Amino acid sequence: MRWIRLQPRLAIYLRDKLTCTWCGKSVHDGAELTLDHCKPRSKHGGNKPSNLVTSCLSCNSRRGDRSLASFSKVAAQHNVVQITPQSVLSRVAASRRRNLDKHLAQAKRLLTHPAVAETAMLSAIVSVTQ
Repeated sequence: MRWIRLQPRLAIYLRDKLTCTWCGKSVHDGAELTLDHCKPRSKHGGNKPSNLVTSCLSCNSRRGDRSLASFSKVAAQHNVVQITPQSVLSRVAASRRRNLDKHLAQAKRLLTHPAVAETAMLSAIVSVTQ
């Protein structure tokens, strides 16, 4: 069982534009998206959307339970475009501040469509948002 329901998970992916907040790779680049806790669960971080950002599987695995500041240096080195660690931190902060309401409504519409299954979710979103 997933630790976050599909609708809020999808809304967070949409909020973050289907792009890894850390390295900038998107589903268009072939990134496999996951959710990353800004304050790691091992350090008592919760599952609220304000503590979650979209991350590619590679960045999420590489980060572990490192702090945002510590991992921003690593992420800057692996970024799609040249970027500073401070820019990475700014991107994470901006993502966390974005209102989720609009994206929750969009996620709900997508999930109520009979042709959209969980395994095909990201490809369906890409075609709808282009």
